[in-house]
Amino acid sequence: MKHLVLLGGGHAHVHCMSSFAMKPLNDVQITLVSPFARQVYSGMLPGWVAGHYAIDECVIPLAPLAQRMRAAFLQTAAVGLDPAARLVHCEDGSTLPYDIVSIDTGPVADLTNLPGAEAHALAIRPIERFIEVWQSARQRLVAQGQAGKRVRVAIVGAGAGGIELAFAIHYAMKRADVLLKINIISAENTLPGNVGARIKQAIDARGIHVIGNTSATAIDAGRVVLPDSRSVEADLIVVATGTAAAAWPRAAGLKTDERGFILTNDYLQSVSHTNVFAAGDCSTMVNHPRPKSGVYAVRAGPPLAVNLRRALNAEKTGPTLVSSVVTALAPSLVPSLVPDKPQDNSLYLISLGNKSA
Repeated sequence: MKHLVLLGGGHAHVHCMSSFAMKPLNDVQITLVSPFARQVYSGMLPGWVAGHYAIDECVIPLAPLAQRMRAAFLQTAAVGLDPAARLVHCEDGSTLPYDIVSIDTGPVADLTNLPGAEAHALAIRPIERFIEVWQSARQRLVAQGQAGKRVRVAIVGAGAGGIELAFAIHYAMKRADVLLKINIISAENTLPGNVGARIKQAIDARGIHVIGNTSATAIDAGRVVLPDSRSVEADLIVVATGTAAAAWPRAAGLKTDERGFILTNDYLQSVSHTNVFAAGDCSTMVNHPRPKSGVYAVRAGPPLAVNLRRALNAEKTGPTLVSSVVTALAPSLVPSLVPDKPQDNSLYLISLGNKSA
């Protein structure tokens, strides 16, 4: 039997699991590896912070999906890959042999240029840690506010994630009748997309203050350090400054872009190792680079499922479609795989906290 290892329970892999459950892979053993027992739908996270949803409404349990596709579920994280030996190294010390491995592990928080962030701030990734810390932080902030003390929140980063969290936290605290001050610190003086002016109106209406053209230089306990010895005091500091690539794919010898994201061809296949596939925010398509966003990962699911199925069939029937010896395949050599061309335009909704966007 061939062994397919799915690393991560991201959007693309969720579709693959559903596809393999409806139409099982014959003579293929599947192992799903994820550090968490559930996949959090990040698009609903601001709504959960605002209090519109229970957390169980925002997650996809992975174990039932694995069971439906008759796969083993290993709750741990991948920390390394040995392409020559076809082995996945896991955080719990186990190793998994594979014939084909698919990677959909997402990015990691980029805190490299912000000293003190890991110790004194709450990053939005990993999302499970954000969920855990926010629950206790919310109780602390509400208690502080109900005791008559003003609550101060600082958000570092004015991208869509930072803006949505600012609106969500504002809504949650106002519902709890907490006197609140939110500062958003942005390295640039811009707001997301072509609706920046409308977002600014919503920010002003809520009394949220944007400190633009200012990069945070460090984070200490209870304050964000700004240039020229300035600082912003805060009872909670949230970092939403973007994402970075995990270190282990590049260390394994997979070809990556300059930031460390796995480079793939039009078939969501590693350009350096043809029995490695990757999709979602952990990868970059050579011919179709796109922003790191779930809207592209969701649509990568169907072609990824088809290509994994066909690549596994090729492994069983003998053609050298997938080979650790071949380092790159031209499109003419892979006629059975289907290309994925991400959409040029995509819809983004910026949640305003109060069940509107």
